[in-house]
Amino acid sequence: MAPSAYNKLQNKHVLILGGSSGIGYAVADGSLASGAKVTISSSSQTKVDAAVSRLKSDYPSQTDTIVGFPADLSNPTKVEDDLDVLFKKAESTHVASRYLPKENTSSITITSGSATKKPAKGWTLMSNYGGGLSTLAKALAVDLAPIRANVVRPGYVETELWTEEQKASTAKAVAKSTLTGVPAKGEDVAEAYLWLMNDSNVTGAAAETDSGGLLA
Repeated sequence: MAPSAYNKLQNKHVLILGGSSGIGYAVADGSLASGAKVTISSSSQTKVDAAVSRLKSDYPSQTDTIVGFPADLSNPTKVEDDLDVLFKKAESTHVASRYLPKENTSSITITSGSATKKPAKGWTLMSNYGGGLSTLAKALAVDLAPIRANVVRPGYVETELWTEEQKASTAKAVAKSTLTGVPAKGEDVAEAYLWLMNDSNVTGAAAETDSGGLLA
């Protein structure tokens, strides 16, 4: 059978910072389901090990294409060391963000949030931060071309990080403030990342995946 023109992540290598849980883990899962090789990273070695073990259990025929390394990006005294280690090890498996092939099949996808387009009371700092990330994606698209850069702006996303109390309270808020009336699952939002990684014609764009919150 000839390779499908729509299976563009097959044998590609995807590096996910923050890939041990939540949306990042869902993106790793979706990437593996699309035939990609995956490297995940987060600040916790324990969480990275647990995530890698879980992914290998779910994809037993792809265990040699799943690796993970810790990198604490929140600690300014460790960032350079951690990034060097992460990217050197990632480079050994043919992927590192600073060495992306300079072609339009290479891409960087950033996570922002729907609050940048529809700020909520008390979210001033997060809205400002998210807006900066959206602008960063556009700037990178220009500076790094033909490498592509895009941003995903999720709304409410239910993940394993939520407590039962948070699920209950958020469900009420989502029912009132969105068109679908339900929060997204991690795998729903992961589809936006997969689209932006797959579509070599998209750069400087924002993918909204917010349960219709912008129109509610």
